[in-house]
Amino acid sequence: MKALLSSRPVLWFLFLFNAVVAAAALFAVDGTQGVMTAVGMGVVSLGAGAELARGRGRRKAATV
Repeated sequence: MKALLSSRPVLWFLFLFNAVVAAAALFAVDGTQGVMTAVGMGVVSLGAGAELARGRGRRKAATV
């Protein structure tokens, strides 16, 4: 599972999909629930983006 989650295509999907959902949640869901959804999805998107920036997805993760 770790090798799958650290692959570049999966990281790009997580980054883009969660960023779009975070932006849409602010407009689609009212109140505190929309803000918290946007924050949660934004954190996941930032995490995937940070891994892409570090270049971790370029190499294959070692299987344990």
